[in-house]
Amino acid sequence: MAQLLALSRAFERVDSVLRDACGTQFTGAVARIEHQGLLRFERAYGVTRSDDLARPVYGDSSFDLASITKIFVTTLALRAVQEGLLHLDEPVSRHFTEWRGTSHEPITLRMLLAHNSGMNSGADYRQLLGFNVVRYTLERELVATPGERVIYSDLGFIAIGELLARIYGRSLAALLRGLGTQARYLPEYAQWNAIPATEEDAWRGRVQGFVHDEKAYLMGGVAGHAGIFGSARDVAWLAEQYLAPLCGRKADGVVRADVAREAVREQAPDPVLRRGLGWALKTSDDNSCGRLLSMETFGHTGFVGTCVWADPSRDCSGVLLTNSVYFGRKDTRELRAAFYEALIDDLDLR
Repeated sequence: MAQLLALSRAFERVDSVLRDACGTQFTGAVARIEHQGLLRFERAYGVTRSDDLARPVYGDSSFDLASITKIFVTTLALRAVQEGLLHLDEPVSRHFTEWRGTSHEPITLRMLLAHNSGMNSGADYRQLLGFNVVRYTLERELVATPGERVIYSDLGFIAIGELLARIYGRSLAALLRGLGTQARYLPEYAQWNAIPATEEDAWRGRVQGFVHDEKAYLMGGVAGHAGIFGSARDVAWLAEQYLAPLCGRKADGVVRADVAREAVREQAPDPVLRRGLGWALKTSDDNSCGRLLSMETFGHTGFVGTCVWADPSRDCSGVLLTNSVYFGRKDTRELRAAFYEALIDDLDLR
């Protein structure tokens, strides 16, 4: 009990930020902070929804991770590179015959992972009704020359998901199960009520237990850009696979140390958010990781209110999973930044 009280006092700033936001910026959240590979703080806040169907959120609650899915899929792709099944700088038209002889032909896996393939950012789901989403993705015209500039692209990661399914002959859901994490696509129906709900829309009603992202929903819930559900522990575990090698620690061997270093090295410059392989790299104090994390920091966010950032110079990581989109499609950068700045203060790492 004394240890729990000491832990509570040690993270008063983080706790205050999240308590103040609970019920107005999200109905439920879980925060997890690790330092030097050790858990320093984990706490759940709120409930799954703000009505009579609400259930408490717990530390191991599973959330719709939204675009943090891209980092899990990145890791699967990098493992395929390690196994010699893919090469970062070889055109993927080797596997996508649809791209041969087209403007897509020069696109490499490195470009897809770094969001500078020239592929469109996405598509309104109403454009996709009645279409095969993968076919639409592979056939849609480019909006830039491959390698020219960063365009954050859901379609690029849908293509990566399809690429992995083709080379392994297995679904992304099956590949994820072999990664070594409890995160999963397609939660069982019995678990739905325990998962924090997201948006209510005229098409699907209140979204809870199935993927919020419309494109992933049209793909049956399994996609390269969105669709994975997992806990804060799952996300922190994934970040540790890349953070540990940079800080002289051994991770679980999911990706080799040299591959981890390459993944968080700048691959594509951008004035707003530089790109590694899958990972975003801190570019300015306006990014959602806030002012206090170093310029070595890497991370990712998810549209529904999820985020993870890890700082190799301080050997720390923070995961914040929320369902902020429950209250509308508002920018939550200020909340995220306040969380990460409080994290640095509470860990006394200034």
